[in-house]
Amino acid sequence: MGHGIIAWIIIGIVAGWLTGKIMKGGGYGMLLDMVIGLIGAVIGGEIFRALGYGGTGDHGLIVSIIIATIGAVILTFIIHLFTGRKSV
Repeated sequence: MGHGIIAWIIIGIVAGWLTGKIMKGGGYGMLLDMVIGLIGAVIGGEIFRALGYGGTGDHGLIVSIIIATIGAVILTFIIHLFTGRKSV
């Protein structure tokens, strides 16, 4: 089961927003949070696929958002490492 473009936008927005809440000080504004959420979906999907659980597009919307959020948190942590931005 794959997701259409609208579903990916929703996944990106929600995952980016959740990441901003989870990683205090991690928000970068709505547009960049959405991009981080979408890239996080790819990262999370690859991690889960490598672990044998299937990628982001292999699950329903809620599970895809959870996987994308995990990937976006990892991506935000890596961005913080390179930019020196600290979570408060």
